[in-house]
Amino acid sequence: MTKAAAGTTNPGGKNGVRIVVAGDRGTGKSSLIVTAAADTFPANVPPVLPPTRLPEDFYPDRVPVTIIDTSSRVEDSGKVAEELKRADAVVLTYACDKPETLDRLSTFWLPELRRLEVKVPVIVVGCKLDLRDESQQVSLEQVMSPIMQQFREIETCIECSAFKHIQIPEVFYYAQKAVLHPTGPLFDQESQTLKPRCVRALKRIFILCDHDRDGALSDAELNDFQVKCFNAPLQPSEIIGVKRVVEEKLPGGGATDRGVNERGLTLTGFLFLHALFIEKGRLETTWTVLRKFGYNNDIKLADELIPTFKRAPDQSVELTNETIEFLKVIYELFDSDYDNNLRPVELEDIFSTAPESPWDEAPYKDAAEKTALGGLSVNAFLSEWALMTLLDPSRAVENLIYIGYPGDPSAAVRITRRRRLDRKKQQTERNVFQCFVLGPKNAGKSALLNSFVGRPFADDSLTTEEGYAVNVVDLPGGIKKTLILKEIPEEGVKKLLSDKESLASCDIAVFVHDSSDESSWRRATELLVEVAGHGEDTGYEVPCLIVAAKDDLNSFPMAIQESTRVSQDMGIEAPIPISSKMGDTNSVFRRIVNAAEHPHLSIPETEAGRSRKQYNRLINRSLMFVSVGAAVAIVGLAAYRVYAARKSTSG
Repeated sequence: MTKAAAGTTNPGGKNGVRIVVAGDRGTGKSSLIVTAAADTFPANVPPVLPPTRLPEDFYPDRVPVTIIDTSSRVEDSGKVAEELKRADAVVLTYACDKPETLDRLSTFWLPELRRLEVKVPVIVVGCKLDLRDESQQVSLEQVMSPIMQQFREIETCIECSAFKHIQIPEVFYYAQKAVLHPTGPLFDQESQTLKPRCVRALKRIFILCDHDRDGALSDAELNDFQVKCFNAPLQPSEIIGVKRVVEEKLPGGGATDRGVNERGLTLTGFLFLHALFIEKGRLETTWTVLRKFGYNNDIKLADELIPTFKRAPDQSVELTNETIEFLKVIYELFDSDYDNNLRPVELEDIFSTAPESPWDEAPYKDAAEKTALGGLSVNAFLSEWALMTLLDPSRAVENLIYIGYPGDPSAAVRITRRRRLDRKKQQTERNVFQCFVLGPKNAGKSALLNSFVGRPFADDSLTTEEGYAVNVVDLPGGIKKTLILKEIPEEGVKKLLSDKESLASCDIAVFVHDSSDESSWRRATELLVEVAGHGEDTGYEVPCLIVAAKDDLNSFPMAIQESTRVSQDMGIEAPIPISSKMGDTNSVFRRIVNAAEHPHLSIPETEAGRSRKQYNRLINRSLMFVSVGAAVAIVGLAAYRVYAARKSTSG
């Protein structure tokens, strides 16, 4: 792997680099810029130069550079701040013959950049090198090391002389390079190691280039890699040279720490080479490789490679059957002991070629059922994928690409039919259903979610955020459906109903109440009426069920009569009694899925909705009478005209 042809057009998608030069008065900012652009030292320079453009062929990357000079006057500090905020890179200058200007970098300029939240590479430049007192010779490393330890945003330090033309072009070359080929995302300066995200991306690239999947890059595979990334083949002598360097540095006593084995360059050796390039300042080599495989400066796949999915609010996204089969193969591949228990370390291995494991944080963390050994069954694994596909289909597809999905990413998922159309056709083709779980505090919402995925019994009085539980529900005839329960805290209902389309993504709503508490029942029915009314007003009506939780406790007086009255009045099923504490969920999840499969049934009707329907029926009937009356009048008029015409003819 050599640096041949490493220069690429517009690396990182940049069409130009904007470099802002700042520093104290008299530190040589303007002279530095003029000398770089005109290759001559100016006799006189204005206090502030207009923007200076270096042509695209000035540096090998062929990306034009615009240099912005700044004023040192206090009254211009606001304008300087605005320019710094627009910078791609900042050059901070000090004068080598004025030590106090160097001190000002750490006491003012660098803290000021942080205050302004300017998060771009910084190049520290010592100007007027020719004027430094020869008797006070101190190495640049000695001077800058403490400052660079304190301010990690400093990418490079360099000393120069505009008068003697020493290292002037290099200043802006390093600034441009820091933008196009930044160190920060790739390398940890403190530990002198590749950063985790960089390692994960390079591992994925290694696997993609290891065509025969033998865990090493053969000479032919290395050559293919070189041609793909740098448009130039490797000579046999170069391949031997690369391997020799790796073997000398990584002789390795074990099977996993050797850089080269009998089959070729190992992943360990591949990663070592990139760390070596970066240590030697050849970041453009690693960046060229990453960008050739579609990575951006955040070491994630570029946005244009990730499909987006336009859909109506009441459409959802599901994995295709082919994608599910691919994921089953992945599961079997990484479930090394074939015990239907994907351990956390095995799950991490699956996502070791993604920027990070997507399920380490909410809403995915702990959303699926864990095995007794703390792992995921194949159903739980597929459930997590179903949840991610429903909530964030583009992210789901992005992670499919990371773990090696071989097909067209945009065809990995399918968009379902609109829920409104499902209701009209009185059936649905969905395989994944989303159920909103609502109810007052202490009703048993969290306990319902926990029982669905085998989490320990828990009180929901402290739940203030939305939570998810997802699992596969087995139906008669060997049919499997995925059910996603979304808990909505009581405080979240107002926000939910403030959005006109909030119920569009809901297949069924479940209202949970504490069957021993009459006030809990009343509040649950209030919520039911509010949600049903919202559905009627917006056209996103959803089937609803009532769940009477804590069935192990005594019901409140008149509970049966009250629940019968409400369910009959609103036209939905009687409440389903459950006790999560006793482990008795009374097949409630199967009943939820069954109701979701019949989207035209179990839709509650409020008094307002009923009145509206009666009114509409009345209006329609009136219109019908009007249209019939009009038709009769028209027919009568036509008959009269025929009669009159005949009469005049006979006359």
